[in-house]
Amino acid sequence: MSKWKVVVTDYEFGELSFEETVFEGLDIELVKGQARTEEEVIELCRDADGIINQYAPLSERVIKELNNCKVISRYGVGVNTIHIPSSTEKGICVTNVPDYSMDEVSDHALALIMSIARKVVTLNEYVKKGVWDYKKGIPIRRASAQVVSVLGFGRIPRRLVAKLIAIGYQVNVYDPYVPEEAVREAGANPVSLEEAVKTGDFISVHVPLMDNTKGLIGEKEFAMMKPTAVIINTARGPVIDEQALINALQTNQIAGAGLDVVEIEPIPNDHPFLKMDNVVINPHAAWYSTEAAEEMRTKAAKNIVEVLDGFYPTYLVNHDVKSKVILKDK
Repeated sequence: MSKWKVVVTDYEFGELSFEETVFEGLDIELVKGQARTEEEVIELCRDADGIINQYAPLSERVIKELNNCKVISRYGVGVNTIHIPSSTEKGICVTNVPDYSMDEVSDHALALIMSIARKVVTLNEYVKKGVWDYKKGIPIRRASAQVVSVLGFGRIPRRLVAKLIAIGYQVNVYDPYVPEEAVREAGANPVSLEEAVKTGDFISVHVPLMDNTKGLIGEKEFAMMKPTAVIINTARGPVIDEQALINALQTNQIAGAGLDVVEIEPIPNDHPFLKMDNVVINPHAAWYSTEAAEEMRTKAAKNIVEVLDGFYPTYLVNHDVKSKVILKDK
């Protein structure tokens, strides 16, 4: 019998070869699951020493039923699937992989901005219908004449800001938790949320999903935007009030949207976004590259090994857990 039991609650990769490589030679039993409900997670993970999680709910109810768990490692950046306070209370280290797709997501946000700015999708559709006419894309404005308002200034938006400035865009940044001088040093202008939405030709969302950011962009913010504005979201769907966005698009309050995420994923077949010509939508793909997927999965597994080896993990999320469990610093 193995010393440790590590459970993967759910995954969409087809196999777990990278995780198996990390655990190879260690006294770990790897259990592969595809749990969807709280009940399924509890049944699968009740006696797990470590848990790797993708989308399955690790709610307060689930956490309370975990008897042996020492660490929960989340694939990716967001930890909204995990109830952090109850995990901390039980002395469970919660980890993520915050740095695996910084270039991928910032590149994808930039790709959405530029494909819409340059009317790439629109002109492609006209040409395929037999219409060879650049005027079908008019108006198209040069980058230096436009403002991109970036919401958030963490790892990913910092990369995006540098890329936008290199191309020539004017950049505003809203992040109340970052010193204004840090924004200025990056070549951007620190602004309030109100100024960001009022001035942006593009508004690119990069804030994490938390209680205080759910619905951050809603009816009030859309009413302040330019009628030519386009909103970009490569963060989390619920950061934007989706019904307010639908209304703003249907009434031409704003010009368009570039979305990699929505409130409910996969998107329902009858969703209004799917019938809108002014919406470019992708299937939550911004994080992905071959290299990013390998890095994310490898680091998620290494988080588990670090804690089971008696160390605080490199990517610890709930630092308050240090008052509940004594491990070694690396």
